[in-house]
Amino acid sequence: MKVVSIGEAMVELAPVGEGLFRRGFAGDTYNTAWHMAQLLGGRAEVGFATRVGQDSLSDSFVAGLQADGLSIAGVGRDAARTMGLYLIELDGVERRFHYWRSTSAARRLADDPAALGAAFEGAGLIHLSGITLAILAPDARARLRDALARARGQGARISFDPNIRPRLWSSPDEVREVLPGFLSLTDVILPSFDDEAATWGDADPAATVARYRAARIGEIVVKNGAGAVTACLDGTCESHPTPPVTGIRDTTGAGDAFNAGYLAARLTGAGLGEAIARGQATAAAVLQSPGARALPEKLAACRALFA
Repeated sequence: MKVVSIGEAMVELAPVGEGLFRRGFAGDTYNTAWHMAQLLGGRAEVGFATRVGQDSLSDSFVAGLQADGLSIAGVGRDAARTMGLYLIELDGVERRFHYWRSTSAARRLADDPAALGAAFEGAGLIHLSGITLAILAPDARARLRDALARARGQGARISFDPNIRPRLWSSPDEVREVLPGFLSLTDVILPSFDDEAATWGDADPAATVARYRAARIGEIVVKNGAGAVTACLDGTCESHPTPPVTGIRDTTGAGDAFNAGYLAARLTGAGLGEAIARGQATAAAVLQSPGARALPEKLAACRALFA
């Protein structure tokens, strides 16, 4: 199985003490790809498709991808740009982000149709998010959509997390205009209820499920923070409570980690309930870690579920 996650990775500055920050790399679809690679090991080729610079930070990111077992075949290099950066500011365990990403090389990740086609060739699963779409110009979105449609026609399944970040869009109307064109290609959708309520006015997760069922998406998993996960697979719908998590350090990236655990479980044949449980376990490991990626000791129990 070849898995490709596409989007933006940024330099992450995560707080580790008073006025002290740890430099890492993160980004929603990158977080998902990284966790999937750790969970699946050699059972799948997991790659990340993006665009970075040709500077030392970008070199360090690409080297880290390889060291952590991810394919870099879909990583393009840009001589004129570099990676974006964000800083996490914590209020207790809740977070606030400060971004520097307007000239990120990832904004050009869909400039080359041939490179997109090569990145997706042979993929069984392609994962993207609303952030992937939000950072692209309209013509680049069209190129990405065409590449996804071709890959899907060749057998790839498309996983999509809407992950709506209003500051990246010109208006709510733009979100509502752009997303439906990608929903028509989506096989698995992994929305967060608070985003859906704010954007579409959904009254509850059941309303979110109903809306995506009307869009003819067969696999729907609605995350709701500490609330129950509401899911529907081929018309059969279920609700699964989210176990409480102790020792929470940082809520950054929990939804991305859930996506990783869920998708990895489904790829290895798990049913809906088991896949949700593995997604919740992976999210818990991230909640107990600083930044958007789980510490190795926190991820060990999640790996054991896939052994």
